[in-house]
Amino acid sequence: MAASDELTLVIDIGKSHAKLLMVDDTGAVVERHGRNNASVMSPLGYPALDVHGLEAWMAQTLSASPHTRHCTRVITSTHGAALVALGDEGLAWEPLDYEHDALAASPQLAQAFTDASDPFALSLSPALPAGLNAARQLFAVQHLYPQAWQRTRCILPYPQYWAWLLCGVRASEYSSLGCHTHLWQPQRQDYSDLARAQGWVALFPPMQAAWAMLGPVLPQMAKRWGLSAHCAVYAGVHDSNACLARYLNASSEVATQSARLTVVSSGTWTVLMAPGAATTALQAERDMLANVDVLGRATPTARFMGGREFAHLLAGASPDAGSVEDVAHLLATQTLALPSFAAQGGPFSDRVGVVLQSGVPVTLADLTDGQRAALAALYCALVTRWLVRQLWPDEAASQATEQRLVVEGPLSRNPLYMGLLAALLPGVACWASVDELEGTARGAWQLTRWGQPADAAFLHEAIALELPALKAYAQAWQQRLNRELL
Repeated sequence: MAASDELTLVIDIGKSHAKLLMVDDTGAVVERHGRNNASVMSPLGYPALDVHGLEAWMAQTLSASPHTRHCTRVITSTHGAALVALGDEGLAWEPLDYEHDALAASPQLAQAFTDASDPFALSLSPALPAGLNAARQLFAVQHLYPQAWQRTRCILPYPQYWAWLLCGVRASEYSSLGCHTHLWQPQRQDYSDLARAQGWVALFPPMQAAWAMLGPVLPQMAKRWGLSAHCAVYAGVHDSNACLARYLNASSEVATQSARLTVVSSGTWTVLMAPGAATTALQAERDMLANVDVLGRATPTARFMGGREFAHLLAGASPDAGSVEDVAHLLATQTLALPSFAAQGGPFSDRVGVVLQSGVPVTLADLTDGQRAALAALYCALVTRWLVRQLWPDEAASQATEQRLVVEGPLSRNPLYMGLLAALLPGVACWASVDELEGTARGAWQLTRWGQPADAAFLHEAIALELPALKAYAQAWQQRLNRELL
């Protein structure tokens, strides 16, 4: 088989959508499939991840494709806060959906979990709702379903479950264990005191790198999915960290040892990851935390629900309706959008958003479509800048170090947002990813080639918009926000 015929199968499982992508050696997508992903009710009565439905779909889809037999590598990227427990034969119990709070009906157990958890200074993970701290899921099963817990022989992070299913090798991995789980102490690169006290550490298999080749696909799985018997199975990765990994691995001018790099992954959530930033700047009350990158290093992270807030401010307008003239109108009339326009997460979720014009509240209906689209881009750029400054607070030192920022996802394709962000962050080189393949899948594909130079041709540097009134406007926005945060 010619090298050009060899494909990599990327399994990309998001919370609401799952994808199968076959990518060739040049990085081009040869075949793509998608499926909605929703929880199912488990025999124990709680919402569970649909691992059986997903596997059946994968088997049916792949076995029907003539390209599957050309896949020589397979790697999985999944959402975080998901763990799968194995028993003597298959699952010990169905993996919990993190949107379900299994401890909600037992305030006493919920408090016991809080009391037993490591402090933020050690876990670098704030207390999150429902099951977003994955340790909370283990605690719930252990205490509410003791018979199911007794069947538990091994616990796998979600990406490594799929690797085990395919090749039979059990593994743990840094980025999945370090994703606000309360199971990990990022600075020590070791399990949390909670995990040790509860006896969970012995249930996790040895650590493997996300790019580690665990072994060939099992014969029965090769037959079921239509894969070659020589297809190599890689350990896999947490999805946001897959997006970051492509830049850690990039042999390009963006990923250099001297540059301060911030990666902005946009979507429903806008997530900022700052490898190399100090964890001492993290503020739990502002929804800041440390993820763990594929190298095992604590990675300061901040986020806001940018996609949802953008849509709110659009109020039905097209995202592309705004113009530079619309921005200039907002600046001239001092039309400010002050956070927050989403109730879930982010640094300002305790505040109710408001739009002001010269200090007087106005409704979005008072603005034209173009003005609303411009306001959405301007608001998201201002919040992004605020979070960048929280992650990199030492401005004097930062001036002596090259700063670079890369935006992935929908915001990277919004020229107003990119131009405003570049203008709001003077001295920071702002780049937009124009890769047709989403960053999560591209990063996973790149992990199967770890150590090889990454292609940076998909990055375009943003040109700052020339708006003389923007500096004073941004100062007014910040001053108003500071007064209301006191």
